[in-house]
Amino acid sequence: MAFRSGFVAVIGRPNVGKSTLLNTLLGEKFLIVSDKPQTTRNRIRCILTTPEAQVVFIDTPGIHQAKSLLGAGMVQVALNTLQEVDAILFLVDASAELGAGDRYIASQLAQVNTPVFLVLNKIDLVDARQVARLETEWQGLLPQVRAVAHVSALTGYNLDFLREQLVAVLPEGPQYYPDDMVIDQPERFVVAELIREKILHLTHEEVPHAVAVVIDEMKERENDVVYVRATIYVERESQKGIIIGKRGSMLKAIGEAARTDIESLLGSSIFLDLWVKTRKDWRNQQSGLRQLGYEELIQRGR
Repeated sequence: MAFRSGFVAVIGRPNVGKSTLLNTLLGEKFLIVSDKPQTTRNRIRCILTTPEAQVVFIDTPGIHQAKSLLGAGMVQVALNTLQEVDAILFLVDASAELGAGDRYIASQLAQVNTPVFLVLNKIDLVDARQVARLETEWQGLLPQVRAVAHVSALTGYNLDFLREQLVAVLPEGPQYYPDDMVIDQPERFVVAELIREKILHLTHEEVPHAVAVVIDEMKERENDVVYVRATIYVERESQKGIIIGKRGSMLKAIGEAARTDIESLLGSSIFLDLWVKTRKDWRNQQSGLRQLGYEELIQRGR
């Protein structure tokens, strides 16, 4: 049997479970998960390799109504990806009503010739009648859908079927990445994202969207302890106060929660040194986006 390989875009509205789906398919946590919209900011390649095929999933930012330069770049990156892949996974929250954002994505998909798989996620939260109604609505909007998959990204339900359907449409091709490579980002990127995830979980309102994390230093010290110094950037002094918390309580909670996941990732004990700085309105400044690691969003969002 010929080896198959290709690139698959994972798209959808914010908070439909794209990162959870990929973490479950990969068997490990590499992408951060949060109930906050716009959690995913960068375009990340996740690689699933089997003896028969290599599927390179491209996790894209959620398509949403942008309110900042950062947001506009995120949306454009997601839309550009549709033209560059062999298949598209369009992830939908089966427990939510079809909305204007869904219709907008459907209109974008109607303009591409790439095979589209409609993935109804969170299927464990709805009954059969609701699923049938939702599927009928979507097939009316997207008649070009190659297949519909009912899955639960959280439990792994029906993901084997989805994987088989995807591999079947991929072209014969080479193995692009080594067997042991599962993400195309360096460890520093993943560590920064794990810290940002804890901030998303522990803070509220406007703070999560205004946060960026930069790893300033990461190196091994004595007794196999890895020293990690990270700076958390926010846009206003009031947000800085929230991140630090009373007598440093919030910053301590963020550090303790992040440390566990980072140690699991690195396989070593770590010393996590967190700092908080203010960079006013960085989401709307090209210089701020560059400094904080979002260069791709500027280039691809043009």
